[in-house]
Amino acid sequence: MSQNHHIDYIEFTAADLDAIKAFYGQVFGWTFQDWGADYISFEGAGVNGGFSRGQAVRGAGPLVVLYAEKLEATEERVRGAGAPILKPIFSFPGGRRFHFADPAGNELAVWGE
Repeated sequence: MSQNHHIDYIEFTAADLDAIKAFYGQVFGWTFQDWGADYISFEGAGVNGGFSRGQAVRGAGPLVVLYAEKLEATEERVRGAGAPILKPIFSFPGGRRFHFADPAGNELAVWGE
């Protein structure tokens, strides 16, 4: 259920929607719904969202940060799925995190305690 003034949906761009579905499904367990040839939505990420067909522009928007109970294991899953690690695991006040690029080039981060 949507809540007033809460982030309700996040959209990304990706040239290859099949690669996006395979990557996020394999690494994070997200599920997808196709909405024609140029849009897919996802569920299972804590907030719903979608990918529209287009070229991603890295660093042009907010950084989406996912949470992982087992940070090292998640980094290995990301690597194993072929995604480049942009910033290996590092500490920051409150935890540790790493950054990666998805198959479209979108930069995301994963943090853990």
